[in-house]
Amino acid sequence: MADPVVPVRREQLRDEPVTGAKRVILAAPRGYCAGVDRAVVAVEKALEHYGAPVYVRKQIVHNVHVVSTLEQKGAIFVDEVDEVPRGSHLVFSAHGVSPAVVQGAKDRELEAIDATCPLVTKVHREATRFSRDDFHILLIGHAGHEEVEGTMGHAPERTTLVNSPDDVATLIVPETDKLVWLSQTTLSVDETMETVRLLRARFPHLQDPPSDDICYATQNRQVAVRKVAEDADLVIVVGSSNSSNSVRLVEVALEYGAKAAYRVDYASEIRQEWLDGVATVGVTSGASVPEVLVQQVLADLAFAGYRDVDQVVTAEEDLMFSLPKELRRDVSGQPDARGLGGRTRKLDWQTP
Repeated sequence: MADPVVPVRREQLRDEPVTGAKRVILAAPRGYCAGVDRAVVAVEKALEHYGAPVYVRKQIVHNVHVVSTLEQKGAIFVDEVDEVPRGSHLVFSAHGVSPAVVQGAKDRELEAIDATCPLVTKVHREATRFSRDDFHILLIGHAGHEEVEGTMGHAPERTTLVNSPDDVATLIVPETDKLVWLSQTTLSVDETMETVRLLRARFPHLQDPPSDDICYATQNRQVAVRKVAEDADLVIVVGSSNSSNSVRLVEVALEYGAKAAYRVDYASEIRQEWLDGVATVGVTSGASVPEVLVQQVLADLAFAGYRDVDQVVTAEEDLMFSLPKELRRDVSGQPDARGLGGRTRKLDWQTP
């Protein structure tokens, strides 16, 4: 079965005159991170191993095109484990789950495959350890996000959620000298550190986690978009509305000098009026976005005269994660070359 067709616009963008030469600044790193690559390949390989349907709790990653592609291949996405027929194969999404969800899958005798990003798993382990050591945890993150729900589920009685810097002044925290902060992995680095600064001012005894929880890919993409935003009249971020890291890229672009910034799922959503008077367009994508969607943006911008593309590389990424143990062999039982996350080539912004 063919992958879903990338929507195309009914009317091509127009090449209108502007002051100065038209160009695109293309950010790198962008697109798939190692955790997303691992999770997507995990669903694909589960379908190869076990046949359709394979069930997935929540969206495997926050991208509408990826989800649609996997649905066409036989994946069925559900909100909770009680929607999955007993004995079926179930994949936990890259955002992670709470122990209660894991137990719910066992209760239904489901064959669960854990595609949680290892960097999220690290935060889960920190929450468990700090809770065991009688710490109270201030979790910086967004209410309702699956990653936050999963992390809080590892220490529900000892965790207080901090949504933003504005929440710090009104937080109600138990009286204790053992206070530590953790964070969602996909937040804005700047906003997170501002929240930590305010927390430390109010709670001088606040302790830091062993290492920064914001993932390398989130940080790298934010650094790259900062560099692009310095010279861009407009920044286009490819990513879905429920992708925290994609939404943050829009905010970072505006904060660091872009005159305008918009998020799109597909190139067909770019509006002609966004390009009025724009000479330089910055382009990037969130960590759960396949490169084909970025290339479609570049193709559409070329119709509007933005054919000169300069790529700005601010970091190299070569991290790969092993697939869940159930999927490291092919259907015949032999070791699979895709056992490390599944990526078989470097992305186009990486050196050979």
